[in-house]
Amino acid sequence: MAARAPKIITATEAAALIKDDDFVIIGGNGGTGTAEAIIEAIERRFLAEKTPQALTLFHITGVGATTEHGMCHFAHAGLVKRVFGGHYGLQVPFMALIDGNQIEAYNFPQGVMTSLCRAMAGGQPGVLTHVGLETYMDPRLGGGRMNPRTTEEFVEVVNLLDKEWLFYRSPGAPRVAILRGTTADEDGYISMEHEATTREDISIAQAVHKAGGIVICQVKRLAKRGSLHPQMVKIPGFLVDYVVLEPEQMQTFGTRFDPSRCGETRVPTSAIIPDMMSERRIMARRAAMELRPGDVVNLGVGVSAMIPNVAAEEGIEDLITLTVEAGVIGGVPGHAREFGTAINPRAIIDQGYQFDFYDGGGLNCAFLSFAQVDEEGNVNVTRFGNRFAGAGGFIDITQNTRRLVFSGTLTGQGLDIDISDQGIKIKREGRLQKFLPEVEQVSFSAHLARQKGQEVTFVTERAVFDLAPEGLVLTEIAPGIRLEEDVLSQMGFRPKVSPNLIEMDKRLFRKGPMGIKPAFEQLQPRARSRA
Repeated sequence: MAARAPKIITATEAAALIKDDDFVIIGGNGGTGTAEAIIEAIERRFLAEKTPQALTLFHITGVGATTEHGMCHFAHAGLVKRVFGGHYGLQVPFMALIDGNQIEAYNFPQGVMTSLCRAMAGGQPGVLTHVGLETYMDPRLGGGRMNPRTTEEFVEVVNLLDKEWLFYRSPGAPRVAILRGTTADEDGYISMEHEATTREDISIAQAVHKAGGIVICQVKRLAKRGSLHPQMVKIPGFLVDYVVLEPEQMQTFGTRFDPSRCGETRVPTSAIIPDMMSERRIMARRAAMELRPGDVVNLGVGVSAMIPNVAAEEGIEDLITLTVEAGVIGGVPGHAREFGTAINPRAIIDQGYQFDFYDGGGLNCAFLSFAQVDEEGNVNVTRFGNRFAGAGGFIDITQNTRRLVFSGTLTGQGLDIDISDQGIKIKREGRLQKFLPEVEQVSFSAHLARQKGQEVTFVTERAVFDLAPEGLVLTEIAPGIRLEEDVLSQMGFRPKVSPNLIEMDKRLFRKGPMGIKPAFEQLQPRARSRA
């Protein structure tokens, strides 16, 4: 007897399967793995027919391209009732619904979100972890709830083995999964040979199948029964109910298809064009100076995502291993619409396994951005003004990596600097103060970092600070910058100034490679993190 074959349908037909009040899991990470044709069809149906309504959505992180695509298609009053997500910064129109208190919204750490998929698949009640303690994930500080409309508690403090833990409760039984792959055979087996990430799609499919729901997978091509290489198959056919054929699907929201991002080919790193000189490039260069041979590194969004470009330009990219939380290991990670992928990856593993490694303290160091820093050294990247982007993998990574480097400009909104071979000068100061007496929300707890003995550095375009027991200590200042006028008076508190204050390396401000490779090769490898 032949295996049950999934039905091949159009994106419009897939959208018609979604009912009012359904619990829908949306696969994808940024633009990778996002079934854009199906999601767009759901939006068209809602606008034309006012159905489906009151959906509960669950997405791991960042499904969107800031103002378009992905979750932005769900940014209509009445379409969504409740959402669980790891990061909302790439979904600005949807984020407006949350800020406007129009829907219930939860933000949990990205690693927790991927673990919740496995928990739902395995019939477990939730996820027990230390990740999120002393941050806004902690129910004593908000429990990941994003607005006043959101009242039900899904996080609780649990005492076990003489320690505090957080328990994140599974959000219920999902009815629909919307996933994406490369190829489907006649029995619905899904391979991902052209995908730049493989994510947690197998767990999502298992969770929805277990709950008696429907699994819909968008692919760009079909194949004969049994013709797919078994090691490329990520979702077995008995878990897939419907297949949507979309030959024009994008690999990311910025690239139709780049074979070097899925391992099909390799390109020379000399083909990678260096970023233009700017304050962001200065910070990425200075942050890169904290690397050590053999480091296994995580890179966050923003300035930190520019570090691979610096490493490639300096010829040290093969002496370190760069990773991103989506599951990519090695190569040169991308940024902007390519974030989450890499050129010439050495391995692409499922996201859940990447976070197992991160949460277990496997990273040597991590590079991340900041939006606000206070005098204690607490960091806020998640909520400022009317923008509530959420944590992504930030909390998982910062609570489990011994060496941390945060990057960001000293001030924001309108900052304009002049860069020369001799250093920098402030042409126009930013209107927004980013170093404050107290952050609006604790995304990174300095108190917990001190308890764990983490080493923390803050890099700006004009100064560098270290986290000390007494708070922040200014350790470096850029050539051309005045200590009082350009640094201390632009902060909402006065940090301690190191008696050994030094000038930032002038090579940071010059065009062309800095030539750091010879000195880099002489550095001692860093011990593996045990934070």
